[in-house]
Amino acid sequence: MPQQPKIPDAPTPEPLRFYGTTWVDHSQGYALRRAALGIGAVLAAIAGAFVLRFAYQGVVLADIGKWASILLVAAFAVCSALAFSRTLTHYGRRPTEREEAAESSMRSVRVVGFIGVLLAYAVRSCVEAPGEKLHRAEYEEALARHERQRSARTGNPAARKRKRKR
Repeated sequence: MPQQPKIPDAPTPEPLRFYGTTWVDHSQGYALRRAALGIGAVLAAIAGAFVLRFAYQGVVLADIGKWASILLVAAFAVCSALAFSRTLTHYGRRPTEREEAAESSMRSVRVVGFIGVLLAYAVRSCVEAPGEKLHRAEYEEALARHERQRSARTGNPAARKRKRKR
């Protein structure tokens, strides 16, 4: 359930996946949910590693050469490392337009390196909800901007006394 703003027409926090708006005040089982999702991400990464192991065994059984096996392991390792680092950095800041264009081309690397994405989610869950730092900074900035706008236009301008020119 979205948190109601204390001031009417105040900005509302953007919900995070799996957390809603509980990241604002850490209510409604936030810590338990964060721990469960972190553990779930680690378990999903382990399951993914088993799937990759079966894929590797299939390549070995196909007997297409040792170089293909080495290349497959290297590709998954590099893609997982890239996906881990990019995912972890994007939880802390929004990408610029230029980085956003590069991210669309990196989507396939993230799919291949899904273990890195899952591990980055688990690591970030140890500290806070993934994306919470970014959303909190944006929300606090929006609240401060709203407060500045509200304070700048308080009172009825028609009721102000006008100074007379002499």
